[in-house]
Amino acid sequence: MISRLSKTRGWGTQVAVGSVLGRWEEIVGPDVAAHCKPESFADTVVVVRCDSTSWATQLRLLTHQLLKRFDAELGPGIVTVIKVLGPNAPSWRHGSRSVAGRGPRDTYG
Repeated sequence: MISRLSKTRGWGTQVAVGSVLGRWEEIVGPDVAAHCKPESFADTVVVVRCDSTSWATQLRLLTHQLLKRFDAELGPGIVTVIKVLGPNAPSWRHGSRSVAGRGPRDTYG
């Protein structure tokens, strides 16, 4: 009944976004959810930020199984791509003036 009501009212996209972001831990599991958080969900693409590069690699390896789980839990076609991002790197740009180039590596020899 709820799914039929959401389809007739045109709420399908909003319900899908809420389902993916709200049920993230339930769908991916507590271990993955502790280290990888969804940042956004638009046009069937979930963008996920991991707290380390090793967890980003692990999530990339699990992508196929997670997409199957999303299909089983939410319905086919709700999530078709999981874009995995690693942790935010520090910025080497300090101050209002900076020189274009490779960054701090270009001074090491």
